[in-house]
Parts: sequence; structure tokens; C-alpha cells
Amino acid sequence: MKTSRWLPLALFVALAALLAAGVWMSRKPDRDVLPSPLIGKPAPEFALPVLHDPQHTVRLADLRGQPFLLNVWGSWCVECRVEHPVLTRFAETKRLRVVGYNWKDEPADALRWLEQFGNPFWLVLADVEGRAAIDWGIYGAPETFLVDGAGIIRWKHVGPLTDAVIADELMPALQQVEAAR
Repeated sequence: MKTSRWLPLALFVALAALLAAGVWMSRKPDRDVLPSPLIGKPAPEFALPVLHDPQHTVRLADLRGQPFLLNVWGSWCVECRVEHPVLTRFAETKRLRVVGYNWKDEPADALRWLEQFGNPFWLVLADVEGRAAIDWGIYGAPETFLVDGAGIIRWKHVGPLTDAVIADELMPALQQVEAAR
């Protein structure tokens, strides 16, 4: 009889502890970030037309040999507009080839957007239907991948690039890629 008397209190304490643990763990600022299962694995193969020359197709094999940054964007993407000046400043350093991946966009709209805001990209690929993006695990724009010279994905960022993300995340990942050469 004594044990059953304390059971509700014990259950309450256990539930309170579980709730407190959940609140404690949710304080992390990157709790919504899903790690990419592609990190450390070969980048998915693709064959996509070049935005500025749709008759020319580029494959992943064409980009191997040197690392590159693949930036997923679209003219319809509000956050892509926010990240564009940051990406442009980074591309101007010429530290790394910056490849644009125009996703689910009308080519005319994408070309007009680049004309209006500037083209920081070494090359722009067009995935109008978004089929190749499925293999890359792309589910929104902007997203950015660092791919090493062997075609291995070394880093991924979901959301707009900021100066802090470049300094605190991309540059250390790039330095690791460069040190491994």
C-alpha cells in the first residue's frame, strides 16, 4: 500500500526530468540542422545543361580535379537574394571555383536575376525540373556544398551563407580539403 502511494509522485518526477532534459537539449542553436548523409561520400553523378549555353552539358567528372563550391539557388528564392552579396564577395577572392546550381527555375528568369544582381559563378548549371537535386538531397534553396577535387562532398550548409558561416564553417572545411591534397 505504501508503494502505490508514492508511484504518482515518482511518475511526476520522471516526467519532469524528461521535460527538463528536452528543454536543456533544445537550447542548441543548430538543433534544426540535419546532417547530410552525403558528407564524406562521393557526390552524386549528374549531367546538367549550362544556364548560359543549354546545348552544353556538364557532368560531375568535368568538375573533378580541383575543389568547388556548389551553391543551389533560384530567382524565386528570397534568401538567395540575401546571401548573394556574401557569395559574391567570397567568389571574388578566387579561392575556390563557385558553381551555381540553378534549381527549379525558368532559364529566362534566372538569366534576368543574374543580370540584375551580378554573376559570381564560375559556371551555372540548370536543373529546371529538379531531378538531379533529389540525388544530392536538396530540399530547398539556398544550400551549399563543398566538393573536393576527387568528387567527395566535404561540407554542406542549408540556408543562406553569411560572413560568419564562411569564416567559421566553410573556411576550416576548405583548409582541411587543401591540406589533404
